[in-house]
Order: sequence, then C-alpha cells, then structure tokens
Amino acid sequence: MRHFGLALVFLFTLLLTACGGERSLSDVSALIYKSAKPLSDFTLNDQHGNVVTKQALLGQWNLVFLGYTSCPDICPLTLAKLNSVHNSLKDNYPVQIWFLAVDPKRDTVAKRKQYIDYFNPSFLAVSGEHKHLFPLVRELGLIYAIADSDQQEYAVDHSASVALVDPQGAVRAIFKPEFKQGNVPLINAKTLSKEFQLIADYYTQ
Repeated sequence: MRHFGLALVFLFTLLLTACGGERSLSDVSALIYKSAKPLSDFTLNDQHGNVVTKQALLGQWNLVFLGYTSCPDICPLTLAKLNSVHNSLKDNYPVQIWFLAVDPKRDTVAKRKQYIDYFNPSFLAVSGEHKHLFPLVRELGLIYAIADSDQQEYAVDHSASVALVDPQGAVRAIFKPEFKQGNVPLINAKTLSKEFQLIADYYTQ
C-alpha cells in the first residue's frame, strides 16, 4: 500500500507539473502554433551586403518584423519597441531582432544600415528581390503589398505583427499588435517580453 501511495503522489505531481505548463501559455495572447512551422531556406542580404540564409536563424530565438525604411510610423515605432524588448531579454535569452525590409527598390544596403543603426546596430536589416522575399514572408505568416512603385513616393502595406522563430528555424508564434482608435497598430513591448519568456521557457524545458 505504501508503494501504491507513493506512486499516486508521484503521478499527482506529474499532473500538476503538466497542467502548470499548460497554464503558463493559456493566458498568452500571441498566436502560438501547436506544431512549429519550419522555414524553407532563403537567400537575402544584410545591411553590410553579406549573404544571409536560414542558417542565421539557428541557435537563438528570433523576432522578425517586416517593413520599409520610408515607413512614416509603424516601422520606426515598432523598431523602438523591439529595441526595448531586446534590452530586457538579451541577458537571459539568446535573441536576434530581424528587420525584413520589403521595399528593395528604395531599401538599399546603405540605407538599411543607416536606418537600423539608429535603433540598434546589432539588429539584422535584410532584404532582397521580391521573388526571394515573398516566399519567406508567406511562411512567416506575414504579408506585404506595394500598390504602385512607379510613383516617386509610394506606400507599402505590411503586417504590424512580429513573428517568433525558434532556434531550429521554425515559426513558433506570432505577436499581434494592439489596435486602439486613433493610433497606428503597434505591439506592446512589455506584453511581448513577458510572453516571449513564457514561450521560450515552455519550449526549452
């Protein structure tokens, strides 16, 4: 009977641990994929002109935001927030911030470097031809569209969400922006940092 009682205690402890793990993600507002979505390989260039492939995603967590350097509001505001997120996480989690520039006509290597250096020189500002960008953006669960790039000034419609790619190069979650009347949609830096830690800890147990 004693052994049976110990077995019940052990089983109860396991159940509590498992339930605790589930509870740790139950309040997360981010979209979490039940099965991580592996990314296909890709070839882009960073702000130094170096070739960047899927290999650069491996070995650390990655937060990927897409936009363009001529963006008047969402992009600079989101990158500022991601810099805050990076500063709050970098001492405890290996994490890289990616700015995926989807306006290659204007987002030259030099312009991307000048732009990203303003926020954090350690961030990656990558871009490439649309034929390389489109498949990656689609696999990330994000989207962008350019209405008329023949004009001198034009806007690029793009997601305001941030994709979380795990150390194996697979999309694990999407952090969605907050929509408030009268304001542009932006991520909440404190919420993202908190939920990132919950997700990273849960999948590295």
